[in-house]
Amino acid sequence: MAFLSDIHGNLEALEAVLAELPRYDVGQIYVAGDLVYGGAAPVEVFKRLQAVSAICTRGLTDHALVTLDPSTFDPQTPEDQRKAEEFLETRRALGDLFLERIRRLPWSFRIPMIDGREIVMVHGAPGDPHQEISHDLDDDEIRELIADEVADIIVCGSTHVPFQVQLGEVSVVNVGSVGAAPEGRVAHFTVLTPRMDGTEILQNYVDY
Repeated sequence: MAFLSDIHGNLEALEAVLAELPRYDVGQIYVAGDLVYGGAAPVEVFKRLQAVSAICTRGLTDHALVTLDPSTFDPQTPEDQRKAEEFLETRRALGDLFLERIRRLPWSFRIPMIDGREIVMVHGAPGDPHQEISHDLDDDEIRELIADEVADIIVCGSTHVPFQVQLGEVSVVNVGSVGAAPEGRVAHFTVLTPRMDGTEILQNYVDY
């Protein structure tokens, strides 16, 4: 299984990852939100994810696209104006059909594994999508964000920085960003291989 996140409408980065995944014998692709907003190719990215039958959850930018009313925007700076125009253009490009499909995306998705354990994929924290599980939090802070989540592996995104941490029996895996990695033109991806004796987790990236 391949886990991606934060594509942000960057088709070139997504294609680079998709070209790399056959090397890992990936059978299913999962994407933890922030799919289309922020890049030049929102429609093309969404169509490509559909073409590879990716299972997606909703990120905060996806949620914003289908819930915010552009008529309420009041940009105060040139940067705010640019973002408002980008938001409107993304909505126009996607159209009603794709926006409705994004609206129907769940906040989380659960995946049973062959050893009886479970993965949950979310964008932010399991209990609150507006909270991020980031690499600079300590173990106690991450435990607080996990709250009452019962899954054995928590896969998330949002921060654009990949990392993994083991907290007792629970693995937390942030898969970074495909389209907006802070280090520039690299696209992160994570491959999970469930086995009866445990789950292999490989985090990698590809240049584009």
